[in-house]
Amino acid sequence: MKRFGVICKTEFCLFTRDFFSFFFTLVFPVLMLLLFGGIYGNMPVYEGADIRMMDLTIPAYAVMVMGVTGLMSLPLTIAGYKEKKIYKRFDATPAGKKSIMSAQVCIHFVMTLIGIIILLAAGKLLYQIRIRGTFPAICMGFLLSTASLFSMGFLFTAVGRDLKSTSLLCYLFYFVMLFLSGATMPDMLFPDSIKKFSGFLPMTHAVDLMQGVFAGDSLTRHLNEMLILGALSAVCTAIGVFLYKRQDWT
Repeated sequence: MKRFGVICKTEFCLFTRDFFSFFFTLVFPVLMLLLFGGIYGNMPVYEGADIRMMDLTIPAYAVMVMGVTGLMSLPLTIAGYKEKKIYKRFDATPAGKKSIMSAQVCIHFVMTLIGIIILLAAGKLLYQIRIRGTFPAICMGFLLSTASLFSMGFLFTAVGRDLKSTSLLCYLFYFVMLFLSGATMPDMLFPDSIKKFSGFLPMTHAVDLMQGVFAGDSLTRHLNEMLILGALSAVCTAIGVFLYKRQDWT
């Protein structure tokens, strides 16, 4: 555990030195919140509604944070380490490559959590958002959504042969899902054709689940989203592990 702690500390320092990961995980969602709040304020989603715009925006932006770490920062870090043969060097040490990969997942998970906590604090302080969901339900939604996006990122590192091809996959899927899933703007503004397409995007189900549990919905009401995200996590992880075992990626 002491050895793992040292690796985690090193990976944390490297994360904070990466401007892209640090900025888009901890700062950019808050800036988006200020921009969106400045345009729409915290008015009800429709006249007479009990739910306000910021109550729906915060959980959607939380999924944005998960997407940054799970679909961009983590897979690109892994792909960069692979290309530079860093994992091969760690295999020659008692730590091994599994320890450093586990540390990277752990650090990105913790930074995702920190980014969401900062977002929640800003929403509570600036817009007095109301969180009606229970703590266990919100935790379950967070874990399933994070696991699904992290597993997709892991799969991209197994499919991509180098950093360039992995970056292409990550950028393509991340930005398509970011703008069409409701993570940046409410899906109620989308035309019907876009709504139908967004139904096939994993991040859409993560946004729906997070918004639901934050609004106080029971988990049983979102079984469809939970099953899709859980199945996606299992399938992407299994395929990623299978592909890694079939190639000399170190």
